[in-house]
Amino acid sequence: MSPPRRRFAPATARNRDPILDVLGPLLPESGLVLEVASGTGEHVVHFAQARPGLVWQPSDPSQEARESIAAWAEAEGLPNVRAPLALDAAAEDWPVDNFDAAVCINMLHISPWAATQGLMKGAGKRLTPGGLLYIYGPFRRADTPTALSNEAFDADLKGRDARWGLRMLEDVRAEAEANGLGFEGFVEMPANNLSLIFRRR
Repeated sequence: MSPPRRRFAPATARNRDPILDVLGPLLPESGLVLEVASGTGEHVVHFAQARPGLVWQPSDPSQEARESIAAWAEAEGLPNVRAPLALDAAAEDWPVDNFDAAVCINMLHISPWAATQGLMKGAGKRLTPGGLLYIYGPFRRADTPTALSNEAFDADLKGRDARWGLRMLEDVRAEAEANGLGFEGFVEMPANNLSLIFRRR
């Protein structure tokens, strides 16, 4: 038997509502929202249900992930979720020209630094002026000790791929600002995660 097309990420059920509590008020009333690295697709369908006035464009470089995203959107019957795009954040060319907001959840620590650089470059070029870039995940901060659980997570990530690992918030901010994305601040989230908020200047 082939595996089910809809995939499940246990963390999504725990974090999708706290994320939406922060993300929701930041989003425009209408327009196109790009999700970079949509994974299973569970986040985008949850957000699309909560904000039906927005068009949601999921994406992921993985064919398996795109199949799951499409299956979730089909199962939920959401007309405001577009077919997922094959998008590698690190690539120079993206298959979408412009968008009013961008969301990226749990990508930066499980991808090479080039993916973070590409995310900032792509968002800096393609977001409408004033457009939101929202990033969620675990980070290190220069002025704050890293939680022991995050230290263990970082070691596990680097053991799987030396290019992975928790990013320094200050490095992420510098990369964003170098690409015309102003840092508006962060919100501390459950389980030692952060919501990072940027706007295109």
